[in-house]
Amino acid sequence: MRGRDEETGEFHSPSRSQQRREALEVLELAEKLASLTPTQLAKLPIPDDLLPHLEHTRKIPAHVARKRQLAFLAKQMRREDDETLEAIRDALDEDGEAARRETATMHRIEDWRERLIAEGDAALAGLLEEYPAADRQHLRQLVRNAQEEKLRNKPPRAFRELFQELKRLLAAGGATADEAGSGTADDGVEDEFGFDGNDERQD
Repeated sequence: MRGRDEETGEFHSPSRSQQRREALEVLELAEKLASLTPTQLAKLPIPDDLLPHLEHTRKIPAHVARKRQLAFLAKQMRREDDETLEAIRDALDEDGEAARRETATMHRIEDWRERLIAEGDAALAGLLEEYPAADRQHLRQLVRNAQEEKLRNKPPRAFRELFQELKRLLAAGGATADEAGSGTADDGVEDEFGFDGNDERQD
């Protein structure tokens, strides 16, 4: 952040090294945005004037040309105010956190499936203790079928059905499980960068 002159109250101009760091941070943000799909981009608070530059960057496969276009995109992004860029970063962080929670949930489902197939009724009892609304008989049958498939090297139909059943169960009981403390996610440059000493944001 820029310092403030104690006598005049005016902000000091950012140092060249600070300008370089900020330019690199924006370039990193530009690279992240350019790697997203149109659907993902649509969820972010990206100004309309940046969207054509982003779309053009996404369509360039050649390494050298893409690097040049990324530098141009970053330069355009530095013309936006700090609040706009921070809003984009915050939205990206939220999306990343959601992805991490989803990954953690998938791992939790896989862990339960492995336990159920390996331990049978003992693991099922633990699952029912955590999710008392689960259909005991249906789950027991799926587990037995999955065990049989594994034993006989048969196609993993019940194995997949068991995963889907556990997915529905954890989704329905997620709030209760969290309140009970079971946990889910907490349990997973210069010219090259389009930057020079005269480059400034436009207010």
